[in-house]
Order: sequence, then structure tokens, then C-alpha cells
Amino acid sequence: MDSVELARLRDHLLETGYTIDGVRDRLGDVAASALSREELVPALRATCDGDPLGTLIRLWWLGVPVPAERVPAAVRECGLVEADGGAVRANVHLQPWETGGYVVSDRKVRPGDPALRPGHVVGAGGASANLAQLVSRRPVQRALDLGTGCGVQVLHLAGRAEEITATDVNPRAVELARLSWELSGVTGVDARTGSLFEPVEDELFDLVVSNPPFVISPGGRLTYRETGGDGDAFCRDLVRQTPRHLAPGGQAHFLANWLHVEGEDWRDRVGGWLAGTGCDAWVVERDVQDPAEYVELWLRDAAEQGTPGYAEHYDRWLTWFDEQKVEAVGFGWISMRNSGTIDPVVRLERLTHQVALPVGDYVDGVLDAIATAHRVEDLPAARLRTAEGLLDERIGLPGAEDPMRIVLRQTGGLRRSREVGTVEAALAGVCDGDLALGPLLNVIAELVGDGQVLHADALRPLIAEGYFEL
Repeated sequence: MDSVELARLRDHLLETGYTIDGVRDRLGDVAASALSREELVPALRATCDGDPLGTLIRLWWLGVPVPAERVPAAVRECGLVEADGGAVRANVHLQPWETGGYVVSDRKVRPGDPALRPGHVVGAGGASANLAQLVSRRPVQRALDLGTGCGVQVLHLAGRAEEITATDVNPRAVELARLSWELSGVTGVDARTGSLFEPVEDELFDLVVSNPPFVISPGGRLTYRETGGDGDAFCRDLVRQTPRHLAPGGQAHFLANWLHVEGEDWRDRVGGWLAGTGCDAWVVERDVQDPAEYVELWLRDAAEQGTPGYAEHYDRWLTWFDEQKVEAVGFGWISMRNSGTIDPVVRLERLTHQVALPVGDYVDGVLDAIATAHRVEDLPAARLRTAEGLLDERIGLPGAEDPMRIVLRQTGGLRRSREVGTVEAALAGVCDGDLALGPLLNVIAELVGDGQVLHADALRPLIAEGYFEL
């Protein structure tokens, strides 16, 4: 397909209203919710009028044939559809994306469809959106999208990075990603084929992003999601190899899965991946599934439920987990920064509640806080201030003089909450950056008058978690 044909197709998509908002408005909440459960009937009912927008939604989004007479030349001649009797069928899944661009991938697989081929290129979905929400918004010179797939992360990096390199082990993924970028008006992407960092050996980047094949399975049949390596070794290797490709101050943001193994804390496991990397890091576990839940999720992802061999595949996967003493699988993200220090700090935590999005708006501040709390030497001389939007919640019996519990709660960002003592609570009420912490704590201790003495170093966790700022 040449650039002229792509330009004609893009113009037709925009003129017809085939955009994120256009599709959402046309389908409505009921049909959109049904599609999330892979049920097409409500969406087919919402697009049955034969109008141009409904035709495009059926063709590109729902993947069903449409009458040939309803398909304009810009679509018929784009090279992404084929004749099917008196109808036209799409060869790919073409979806509008939140950046205002378009993403081209292989057609979505639904129950009853043929099995996915090993080189299947999956479209943009929840994981793609989660990674895009995580990545730092700061402008950079060079960015790398490792394992670009359908190319969706490049759409988010465009305009933020002056140079973008995108890699994938699957040549078809690179081919479809190029279509995504051209249809979206993104130019100048340096696309390369190869595994992990092989295509960019000896190169440095200011930003590395990756939605890698993190699914932990015994087979590795589907390239887009799994490698069939030794458990969660692929994500481990990604983390360990990244520092060699980060420029000073450079950051990396990944999605990842990791195993919860009998007798081992997941924090020790993932923390071990980061040991010796020389990078500050922040690891967040957002969800945990037991082995059966995990297997069922990814069998549904490939529309394998109800197919011959489903039970055998399910059983083989669980047996493999049993052999490795897997008790659960964690889902989350990993952020790294090449801080250039000989004393890197790593924070691992579980955050399963809703946080403010996008995290990328404040992830730099999170990394700064983690590092500052660890490295500031003379904390009593530091001038702290209470973070904006912090609430003081007190819980007690009616009429009681003192509360039973005091909780500091963040209303923005990561929306953490922490139970504190009276001294920390009093500090949060007066800490504005004017006075050094040491003398301020002494005054508060005298005013509280209950014998509590809080050493400045005890506040390091509260600084690391963003309750107080330097």
C-alpha cells in the first residue's frame, strides 16, 4: 500500500467520524459493555442502518463482512480488505486510538474463530493503555519502544521524543506498526526487527518503554504475549539488560508479571532482578491471581475456551505451575531511572486501589521522593512541607478527648493512606518549609506533652510515600 492510498483512507476515516468518540457515541454503553465480554449482538444492532460510520465499525472494529456497495473506493483500494462474494471483509483490525491516531493489528479472535497463528499481532487494549498511562511525560531526545507490536506506544511518544526507535521480534508486527504510524501521521520512526535489545546494541536512550511478552506459560506459542522461557525469566532479563541502554538520567517503564513461589516473598524475587543494576527503581504490584484464574484469563485471551484440547491445555499449564511451586502470579509495573549513584534505591509495594491517572503526570515526582528519602543526609536540617491535598482523618468514640486512630490520606496522585501518631499529625498541620525539621519536631513534642519524641529519620517513609516534600 502506498502513501497516497493510506492518505485517502485516513481522510475517509476522519470524514466519516471513525474516531474514538465517534465509535463510543454510536455504539452506546450497552453495546460497548457487551463487546468487552466478546458479545457482538448489541453492537451489530447499533450499526445495522448501513450508514458510512456503521459500515466502518462493522468492517474494521467488529470484523464482519459488509455489502460491497456500501464500501467506498478509499476502503476497497487500500489493500487491507478483500472481496468475499458480494461483500467485503477486512484483513486486519483497524481501530481509532485515544491519541487521535489509528492502530492496525491482526483481526481480533473471538470464540469459534480459528486458532491464532504464532505470529499474531494483537491490537491495542487495556495493557497498552495502562503502559501509556504510566510513562513519564517529560520531553526526551531519544526514546525506545521495545516490542512495539502494533505500534501503539509510538503514538503516545510522538511529540514527546525527538527520535523514536521501535523494535519487535515479529517482522509482521513491524509491518503493521508502520501502517499504524502512517495512518496516524507519525513519521521518522526507526523500526528494527530483533529480540530484546539486540537491534539497539551499544545505543543509549533517554526513555525506554515496553509492554513485553510477559505471560508466564509452558509453551511460548504466541509471540505477542509469551516466550516460553523459564517462568518469569523474560521480564527478569529485560530488567537486568535495560541499564546498559539508559543514558544518564534516563528512565524505563515496563509492564510485567512475576511468580509468587512457595516460601519466597515476591518482593525478594523482583527485588533480586534489580540488584546490581545501578538504577533507582519503583515496582508496583497492582493485582494477584491464583494459578487457575491466571490460566483461564490467557486461555480466554486466545479464545480457546470450548475448543478441542482446552482441558488438556489447562491441565498442562497448571501442572507446570505445580512443578515450579507457584502459588500465584502478580501483575504490575516497573519503573527504573539511571540516577548515576553508587547507592541506588529500590521500592517495591502493592497498590491495588484506584490511583489518579495518568501516573505519568507525577511518576517523576514519585521517583524523586523515593530517592530523596533515602539519600538526604542531614534530615533534621531539612525544611519539609506538607504535600498538597493531604487530609487528616481522626476516628474515635463520640465525646472522647483523643482519637483512637489518626490517618493521613492523599487526595491526589497515588492516594495512599497511612495511620500516624499525634506528632506526625501535628507536623502535617504546621509543616510549610519555613523551619528546619529538627527544631520543629522539638517544639511539637513539647506542645503535645505526652512524652512522645519523634526522630527525624522516622519520617523517611512518609517522605518516600509523598506525605511530605523537600
